[in-house]
Amino acid sequence: MDGLVVALVLIAVVVAAVGGWAVATDNGFARQRRLLGEAWGQIDVELRRRRDLVPRLAAMITADLPSAEEPARECERCAAWAGATVADPAEQARRENDLTAALGRLLAAAATSSRLSGAEAFARLHAELTDVEDHIAAGRRFYNAHARQLNARLESFPAGLVARLSGIRPAAYFAAEDPAVRAAPAAAFEDPQLRRGR
Repeated sequence: MDGLVVALVLIAVVVAAVGGWAVATDNGFARQRRLLGEAWGQIDVELRRRRDLVPRLAAMITADLPSAEEPARECERCAAWAGATVADPAEQARRENDLTAALGRLLAAAATSSRLSGAEAFARLHAELTDVEDHIAAGRRFYNAHARQLNARLESFPAGLVARLSGIRPAAYFAAEDPAVRAAPAAAFEDPQLRRGR
C-alpha cells in the first residue's frame, strides 16, 4: 500500500511539474506575442505619419513641377493602398515597399528643380520624411527581433509542442525587400541645405 501511495505522489508531482512548465511556457509565448504587438503598433504609427506626409509632399512638388504629376498621383495611390487595413505584416511590407519606391521616384523628380532645392518649406518636409523613414527602420529592426525570438522558440522542443497545442503561429517579418527601395526616399534628394539641417 505504501508503494502505491509513493507512486501516486510521484505521478502527481510529475504531472504538476509538467503542467506548471506548460503554463509557464504558454505565458512566455503570450508575453512575446504582446511585445510583438507593441512593436508593430510603433511601426504602424510611423507608417501613418509617412502616409500623412504624401499629400503635402506631392502638392508641393507638383506646384513647382507639373511634370511630376504622374509620380505624385502614383505616390497618393500607393499611400491609399498601404493605408488600407491589412492583418499580415508581410503584406503590409509589400505595400509599404511600393510606397517607398513611388516616393523615391517622386523625390528624384523633385531633385531636378532648382527652386525646390532652395525652398526652406520643402527642406523641412523632406527632413520630416527622412526622420519618419529612420523611425520606420528602427521599428522594423525592433519588431523583426521580437519576431525572430518568437519564431526560434516555436521551433525549439519542447516549447514548440506547447505552442502548437495552443495554436500559436510563427510571426511574419516586416522587411524591406530591396535595399535600393529602402534607401530611395532619403537618398533621392540630396541638398547641402538638407545635410546642414540634419
